Amino acid sequence: MSTTADPSTADTDGPSKQARLREYLRQEAEDGELYFKSKFIADEVGLSPKEIGALMVKLKDSAPELNIEKWSYTSATTWRIEPTEA
Repeated sequence: MSTTADPSTADTDGPSKQARLREYLRQEAEDGELYFKSKFIADEVGLSPKEIGALMVKLKDSAPELNIEKWSYTSATTWRIEPTEA
C-alpha cells in the first residue's frame, strides 16, 4: 500500500485552490453581485463542485473584500457574492 500523495492533486504549482477561487469570485463580482452554483463554475476554476462548496465556507470568514451568502438550495446551493464597500 502506497502512502504517497497523488501529484495531480498537489497544490505546489501556482496559487492555492482557495486563492484561485477567491480571485475568480472577486473578478466576477467586481461590477456588482454574482449568483452561482458550484457545478456551473467548477471547470472555470479547476475545482470540483464539492471542493468549491467546502472552500466557500472558509472564504466566508477569510475574504473581507467579499460578502458571501448561502442564498438558496434547489438541487444545489446557490451562492450570492458581492464586493464589500470600502
